[in-house]
Amino acid sequence: MTSRDPHTLLDEARAGSRVALARLLTYVESGGERHRAVVAEAYRVPAPYVVGITGPPGAGKSTLTDRVITTALAEGSFGGQHSFSQIAILAIDPTSPFTGGAILGDRVRMQDHALDERVFIRSMATRGHLGGLSLAVPDAVRVLGAAGFTLVLVETVGVGQMEVEIASAADTTVVVSIPGAGDAMQANKAGLLEIADLFVINKADRPDIQSVRRDLEQMLDFGGERGWRPTITDTVATDGRGVDELWRQIVMHRTYLEDTGELHARRAHRAGVELERVLAATLAARVGSLAAGATWDEQVAALIAGATDPYSAVDQLLA
Repeated sequence: MTSRDPHTLLDEARAGSRVALARLLTYVESGGERHRAVVAEAYRVPAPYVVGITGPPGAGKSTLTDRVITTALAEGSFGGQHSFSQIAILAIDPTSPFTGGAILGDRVRMQDHALDERVFIRSMATRGHLGGLSLAVPDAVRVLGAAGFTLVLVETVGVGQMEVEIASAADTTVVVSIPGAGDAMQANKAGLLEIADLFVINKADRPDIQSVRRDLEQMLDFGGERGWRPTITDTVATDGRGVDELWRQIVMHRTYLEDTGELHARRAHRAGVELERVLAATLAARVGSLAAGATWDEQVAALIAGATDPYSAVDQLLA
């Protein structure tokens, strides 16, 4: 029977136990002391490289992700560097209104690798969070890194304008669009244009692909100077067309980030975001504990009676 101790579980996960890894991720999603113990260990290990895949509903993100997994495993490295033999996928699914868990739609669409021992797929629920990402994702990524994964793909739930948060969790962000859905304009409105490192026009066998490409190119032209100009790759994920080229672009982007020092800069920014997130959560919990009890009731009564003001009352609560 797999141990429930976080430290032992992490050792078992490093040794290849998928059951132990799944339990660790459950701890991360559940919060509490076990979560903190797991994260404390995970952050001692270098972070894996994270590729985020986002875009509007129906763009074929899950099928594309499945094809990228196949290509990446066949290559086994980033252009001959940073070799890997396994890949982890975090599929951010909508939350079930009945169970509160992930609906698992993305995992259903990744059947080609469901039984592949080199691939670990975990669905995580957004739990009502509107950023397209589960709040547990950053910690889950670090746990996967601690378990030995050096490449993690994160696919976000298709909620359109709310998915820009992927840029704060990924090293390379891939934005998927499709012809005939006005996605180019939608990308601009949603802010996806600003966070995209690579654009993919999926379902490229449909009409109007040139129109989508033209719109994206024009938006990039008006978007100002950037050290890296996002590339646009045409794919047909259902039969794998263009996926090899997409992987080549992912490799090129990583090389660019490393050569320019941008990868370090992005990760430094991400560390700051993570620290701010944890600080905000900790302070919110403290506020919750202060907003109850005898002292709270006394200050509320004094405020109603005109014997104090809100600022003085807060000073008393914090004293």
